[in-house]
Amino acid sequence: MAEAGHATYRGHIVSHMDRRALADFLRSSRARVTPADVGLPQGHRRRTPGLRREEVAQLAYISVDHYTRLEQARGRHPSPRVLSGIARALRLTDQERARLFQLAGEREENDAAGPVREVQSSTLNLIDRLGDAAAIVVDSTCRVVAWNPLAAALLEDFSALAPGQERNLIRRYFLHPDPYLRHYGMGASDRFAVTAVSYLRMAVTRYPDNRELKNLVAELVAGSEGFARLWESQQFRIDHHLRQTVRHPQVGAIDLDFDILTVPGQEQQVVIFTAEPDSPAYRSLQLLKVIGTQRMTAET
Repeated sequence: MAEAGHATYRGHIVSHMDRRALADFLRSSRARVTPADVGLPQGHRRRTPGLRREEVAQLAYISVDHYTRLEQARGRHPSPRVLSGIARALRLTDQERARLFQLAGEREENDAAGPVREVQSSTLNLIDRLGDAAAIVVDSTCRVVAWNPLAAALLEDFSALAPGQERNLIRRYFLHPDPYLRHYGMGASDRFAVTAVSYLRMAVTRYPDNRELKNLVAELVAGSEGFARLWESQQFRIDHHLRQTVRHPQVGAIDLDFDILTVPGQEQQVVIFTAEPDSPAYRSLQLLKVIGTQRMTAET
């Protein structure tokens, strides 16, 4: 049974959530953080000091609606992962972080020291069901952590690569020795580069002491003038929809849309490559499904 004055939530005991005090704490904490503190551009027409609600939500990898409801004292009970994301986004001290968890009525857990690499089963099921679309899951450093068979046929067999640096898309984009293979036949894309660097910038903000991230940034700065310029420029832009022509070595040019969807609370993105039904690009993807299946069957 739960202890007196407590409730059982998601399998563990939590205390009472003080919605009004939590809302006040979030608003005051948000007002103290400037865009520059978290690597965001200042922009124009800021009516209030500090970050905007949507910026906190983006940095915490939660929905704007969820965060807004918490600030308005009408939100549902936030999970430890959501609270950890908010604490990082607002640059809370250890004492402030403990206060955040206390007001939320949640037992504080040790925060992850680095990017989340475990993919939820629901996300894996989603990309597996996308039979006519190529889909990958990337973590906050742009490392591929899951993919479906069509993505392997379109891009490459990620299972044949080392799980670390070789599966990192941003490292491949800037450091691969072969310029053609570097971009999976898509050619250089400034929009992709700025988006990828922006995700990496957010990861460094969330995990400032993570050695892997420090080493990755140092390697990219030292090995790529293009990355170094972007990193120093402080450009920040995330495009959730792009259109690219992929020049595949077996089926030729494929005009594809790709959309980037955020997995709430996981700091991961699902990248989905699609084509209009019955278009030449769609038929090329269907052919790739067959080619990929034949290649995997021949290799087993």
